[in-house]
Amino acid sequence: MRPTAVGRLAVAAAVLLAVLPAAPAVAAPPDSPASPASAVDLDALFVGAHPDDEAFSLSTLGQWNEEHGVRTGVVTVTRGEGGGNAVGPEEGPALGLLREAEERTAVGKAGVREVFNLDDVDFYYTVSAPLTDQVWGGGTLEKVVRIVRTTRPEILLTMDPAPTPGNHGNHQLAARLAVEAFYAAADPEAFPEQISREGLRPFAPARLLTGGGRGTSRNGPECASTFRPDNPAQNVYGVWSGRASAAQGATWAAVERDAQRTYASQGWAGFPDVPADPAQLGCDFFTQVDARVPFPEPGTDAAAAPMAILDGALTRAKGAVPLGTLFALRTGTFDVRPGTAFTVEVTATAPPRTPLGRSSVALRVPDGWRVSGSGDLGRLGPGRSGEATFTVTPPEGGAGERARLAAALTTDRGRGYTDRQVELSPAVRGEQQPLPQVAQFRTWVAEVGVPQLRGLVTPVLTLPSGGSRQVGVVVTNLSQATRSGTVRLDLPDGFTADRAEAAFDDLAAGRSATVPFTVTNADPSLKTSNEGGDYSYTITTSTGEDGSTTSRPALELVPAATVPQAGSAPAVDGAEGDGEYSGAALDVSRRWEGDACSSAADCSGTAKVAWRDDTLYLLVHVKDDVLGTRLPASDCKRHWRTDSVEVTLDPRGASENTSTTFKAAVLPVTTEGPPCFLRDADHHQGPGEEAAPGMRVASAVSEGEYTVEMSIPMEVLPAAVDPEHLGLNVLVYDSDTQDKTGQTRIGWSTWGGVQGDPYRWGVATLPGYEPPADRPTTPADPVIPDTALSSLDSPQSLEQAVRVHVPPAGGPAARPSQSGAAVSAKRGEGAVKVRLRAGAGGEAHLFVRDGQGTAGSRVVTVPRKGTSTVTVTLDRALGAGPKVVAGWEATGGGTAVSQVAVR
Repeated sequence: MRPTAVGRLAVAAAVLLAVLPAAPAVAAPPDSPASPASAVDLDALFVGAHPDDEAFSLSTLGQWNEEHGVRTGVVTVTRGEGGGNAVGPEEGPALGLLREAEERTAVGKAGVREVFNLDDVDFYYTVSAPLTDQVWGGGTLEKVVRIVRTTRPEILLTMDPAPTPGNHGNHQLAARLAVEAFYAAADPEAFPEQISREGLRPFAPARLLTGGGRGTSRNGPECASTFRPDNPAQNVYGVWSGRASAAQGATWAAVERDAQRTYASQGWAGFPDVPADPAQLGCDFFTQVDARVPFPEPGTDAAAAPMAILDGALTRAKGAVPLGTLFALRTGTFDVRPGTAFTVEVTATAPPRTPLGRSSVALRVPDGWRVSGSGDLGRLGPGRSGEATFTVTPPEGGAGERARLAAALTTDRGRGYTDRQVELSPAVRGEQQPLPQVAQFRTWVAEVGVPQLRGLVTPVLTLPSGGSRQVGVVVTNLSQATRSGTVRLDLPDGFTADRAEAAFDDLAAGRSATVPFTVTNADPSLKTSNEGGDYSYTITTSTGEDGSTTSRPALELVPAATVPQAGSAPAVDGAEGDGEYSGAALDVSRRWEGDACSSAADCSGTAKVAWRDDTLYLLVHVKDDVLGTRLPASDCKRHWRTDSVEVTLDPRGASENTSTTFKAAVLPVTTEGPPCFLRDADHHQGPGEEAAPGMRVASAVSEGEYTVEMSIPMEVLPAAVDPEHLGLNVLVYDSDTQDKTGQTRIGWSTWGGVQGDPYRWGVATLPGYEPPADRPTTPADPVIPDTALSSLDSPQSLEQAVRVHVPPAGGPAARPSQSGAAVSAKRGEGAVKVRLRAGAGGEAHLFVRDGQGTAGSRVVTVPRKGTSTVTVTLDRALGAGPKVVAGWEATGGGTAVSQVAVR
């Protein structure tokens, strides 16, 4: 069923009634900007971090638009200035302008017209959400909330918020911002100045989903109905990409692939065709985080339909309650105890202008659970709510499992469904200590109140092959009384611990304690890295009163090496001299991302490492039968675009992210011939000579192979080296094309996304080395790029702001008394004269545009109130339909946009 404007407004109004039962009407202040009611009204909004983050959801967005008239917008927090560029020399803001244009073209193929850039910095690839938050600052959530309140989308879509291995930290934080905005946009106490000064109203989106689904499915038309989630209490919806677009004459998967190829700067222009047989095409999957409206019941035909995510929010399924009905289930706690009763509240609210009549709700629980309470809601008139309270008691046993509690609504006007997850928690829980980023994610989950997102990351810790480390078991008392007991580790073959079992005593209710063990890899022949280095084991936590429970974390083996002292300093000449490197060769042939090497001749390698005095020496020999693009030395950056060798060093072996590490890459050959080197995504990025003074590189390139040698003064590392635990990795990037794209990545310690994960690098010891006594062991503050393109300098962003009446960059509109605008434009000889009218001082960003793009631009400061004329020099002759688009930044804050035709 095609959604109507009436239906969308009904949902919005009903949601506002639910979240603002006592809120008075909020009138715009007398001198506020034009009414926000003139802004574009969206149905769905995708929140991502970079251009192209939405690219694997375009099949779904296109279907929704073509078949149901769904209008979707995309929030892009950054313009991707930190990414590579396979099509030209642009970087920084210029690259951001290019990538914005690519995104607008790409999403347009799926019927998406609105892209809201927030102007935050894209600094480099990191897997750290905390570092991303530090760089972006605290104002990004406010911008996302402002866009949600302004554009009023019923459905919010976003990315994976969890620190799953390899998940970009920017992606994590963008998703967390979307989750927070789902709740904050509805809360009148969140960013209240948006309401009191800007004339916005709180708005509560109806449904919130993240992209992807953890589970298994079959390709073909049944991909949605055959999906089996890893967590059976999750609601995962699939939209088949094999459906054909009537307008475009191709499957939506093919349309999406055509859109993805638009991202040529990211090397996507060469993406292969999707299968022509629709039966080989799968689904776009989305996992529901929360909903304020009824939604299709899992396992039904409606839940497997392409519009399942729209149902209840934008479309009304046959027999369902009217659009605008709110339906929610709340539990007194997420962690429920076996055998212990808890409370469940179910609330239904009729649409503002539509009665539901006689209404009741039935609570559905797993087999063996007991329920008491009445589900009678009475007669629900327009805008009226009814609530039912139940007491639920789980059976004994089953601790650690997720369960679904569901409510079925029956009314005179139709039916509805909703559900909520709970977790059966033991009296005492024992878990392997989390990694820092996982601990931070758990804290965020608790603070925001989304416990259903807990447990998305399997607890892992790394230890070096043949080495030892302390493993802490965090014991938490979830009961109401003090508990004592034991913790036991059952390790796989090849691992030992200093003790098999340890006690904890008198742990108070609600408190946690850490029980330490020292674990050793006693069999260094075991596989490491992604070739099989992931070893699960069992933690058993027992108390006399409550029995025992288990958890299954994992230990990950990373390779280890001893770096010997060289008898004399090796000559950095691209060749191995006699006796220069006496240590064992490291195998750097293991693939961690990209296509598999077709043979050892295609891509393989070894590395040798030595130290002398205060310098580290590395010699890397690579087999490579086809060299990638030879870049000029002036373009010695973004090393993954061609053949290169990257060396990563974590001086203390304890970095949470790469901002406290050293990462240097060497291109073995350039257009000019000699190698070049750079630092990237670390404590101080930039050209090697500037960012790593004293470092030397050399290379030797011959048919089918090359050798890179380098010396790294350890004084350029962010901190003094711990000779017992230096984090080390050697990574090789292989390109067999001339289009500035790489195909394969191999290395020593190999895991997906390992270039950003210091804890998964290998471990090196340097016997006999002692760093200078005065060298700091704590790194100084990192140098991180902080320049992003402003939307005021993007004519495409300004043109959109004029069209949809939404201020650029997620910021507030300037007050009329401080605003400025272009009021006329007149063509002259090689220039356009633009007449500006300003209510106060500010800065005008002017662009003369025609069908070919920008013909001239100028930024000018306007010192005071009044009218002035500005001349914009043209770079070329004007084509048909010229216009001036103007952005205004008020001295007192806020922006304005305007557009006039050139006469």
